Amino acid sequence: MGEGTWALVTGASAGLGTAFARQLAARGHHVVLVARSEAKLEALALELHERYGVDAIVVTQDLAAPGAAARIADAVSVAGIQVEVLVNNAGIGTFGRDAEIDADYNRDVAMVNVVAVADLVQRFMPGMVARGSGAVVNVASMAGFQPQPYMSLYAATKAFVVNYSLGLWVETKGTGVRVLAVCPGPVDTDFPIANGIRYDEQRLGWLLADPAKIVKQSLRALDHDKGYVVPDLKNWPEAHLLPRRPRRLMTRLIGLVLRRFADYQRR
Repeated sequence: MGEGTWALVTGASAGLGTAFARQLAARGHHVVLVARSEAKLEALALELHERYGVDAIVVTQDLAAPGAAARIADAVSVAGIQVEVLVNNAGIGTFGRDAEIDADYNRDVAMVNVVAVADLVQRFMPGMVARGSGAVVNVASMAGFQPQPYMSLYAATKAFVVNYSLGLWVETKGTGVRVLAVCPGPVDTDFPIANGIRYDEQRLGWLLADPAKIVKQSLRALDHDKGYVVPDLKNWPEAHLLPRRPRRLMTRLIGLVLRRFADYQRR
């Protein structure tokens, strides 16, 4: 392997994960690419090497599987890599009434969005702290700012990511390690297709942000040690001006909006 720092990106085969991998490679980081799709990862690894002259290795892993983080850490250790930047980007979730969503799918949501995030942080952050440098980027969502009926579990897992990240942000002050929670709104990625979400692209497509722009703003926030960022200006009013209380009233109002999306899935 070539000299230089390494970044590890989960969910790297598409969307924000691919954008993070490209922009980190453009900054000179070698990259560990993690996802389930080996063919897509291999193609991205070749692209990054040819375009940016960095090394890229592929770790094919389903983060919903028990022990996923341990296997990723083992692969990194065998390769002799020290992870300087960890990007927990992988995430899953869908619209619907929780009682009607398959229990195994909901288990996978918790494993990918919560267990894998915490496990990977705990496997790589101690080394960063010991070395006095490093960064952790956890991709949350604006859904993590309040309860969201019809995406109840997804929103709850993203609330975990926001709060966990901000807690770590304070804990790591003075260690040389930076932590950032990224809280985007809807992004133009394969997330809806991969999670069986249907939507009217003609009516809602304008809401979708460009992944490359989201990542650019996120890395800028990381550079300035912001703790969390809501990228894309059109999301700023909702993120910072929408009241969070009274909780029951706001949850009911949000439910009225999201119920349309949940019902649309059932057509």
